[in-house]
Amino acid sequence: MSINIKIKNAVKRYGDNVIIPDLSLDIHEGEFFTLLGPSGCGKTTLLRMIAGFNSIEDGDFYFNETRINDLDPAKRNIGMVFQNYEIFPHLSVKNNVAYGLKNRKLSKEEMAERTEKFLKLMKIKEFENRMPERLSGGQQQRVALARALAVHPDVLLMDEPLSNLDAKLRVEMREVIKEIQNKIGITTVYVTHDQEEAMAVSDRIAVMNGGVIQQIGTPKLLYQRPANLFVATFIGHTNVLDCKIYKDGNEQGLILNNAKIPMDNLNDLAVNGAAAKVSIRPEEFVICEKGNGTIHGIVEDSIFLGLNTQYFIRLESGEKVHVIQESTIQDIIEKSSKVSLSVKTEKINVFTEDGTKTLIR
Repeated sequence: MSINIKIKNAVKRYGDNVIIPDLSLDIHEGEFFTLLGPSGCGKTTLLRMIAGFNSIEDGDFYFNETRINDLDPAKRNIGMVFQNYEIFPHLSVKNNVAYGLKNRKLSKEEMAERTEKFLKLMKIKEFENRMPERLSGGQQQRVALARALAVHPDVLLMDEPLSNLDAKLRVEMREVIKEIQNKIGITTVYVTHDQEEAMAVSDRIAVMNGGVIQQIGTPKLLYQRPANLFVATFIGHTNVLDCKIYKDGNEQGLILNNAKIPMDNLNDLAVNGAAAKVSIRPEEFVICEKGNGTIHGIVEDSIFLGLNTQYFIRLESGEKVHVIQESTIQDIIEKSSKVSLSVKTEKINVFTEDGTKTLIR
């Protein structure tokens, strides 16, 4: 059975050091929910509070309507997958998967049936009699995931489960994890500092910094409409440039690199003459072939990557921008070439000068 997780005004401190000052969160039933942020932001601390491994100084944690603050971890019916796998080196693959079932007072037949089911689901049936030392990192992580799921938990908690794998295996395993979660439909809370990994597996993501949730949303929302400059720079790559807001009659927009860029989606916080920051992702710039762009610069370098070509351009203001364009049959623009740029104004994001609030409606 999948459940809804509600957290109200959670506080975590170690002595005088406050890790999580006041956090509230609602994770939907059956959702793949990711806690994303830099090291030390409080994401693993919060996961361990949900699991019952960390004390809760203040606030309330609920599984559906049941308050779990004082509930023993063993009675929370969670499955946990750790960064270091934590599988037992002295037990075979099959016995590792069956381990959590032994304390559930199941019949031998049901234990065997569940173990078989998850060995097959995780595609490790052929390794059932192997010892962990003879498994690859990806295979060991499949064993850990099978063991966590075999007990039929209400919640699956995963703490940086792929960080010890090489790049190719990480991609393979994140596809496995998402596929299995979709099949089973279990409420999953996943911790990572890897934004690409989070984007690939999550239904929703909470971006954290300093123990505070900066924004919660789908991967698409966080990428396209970040709530502040921290989220804009943490999710994906972006160019952050200084600009000013202008209003001229009914027209408003940005002054960027001495060019006026009209915009029709600025909100009421965008005041005429105010200094601001604009976030323009590399693919949101357009190199204008006929030189009719309003932003001017000089190409300092380029990288051809097949599908795309990346350019590094020094603007007249002295700021350097990263631009990605779809590769064409024509020659790559040479170094030291003068170019003009336009921007996809419907996609760019504008923030207050301190980066804390969006100026997009």
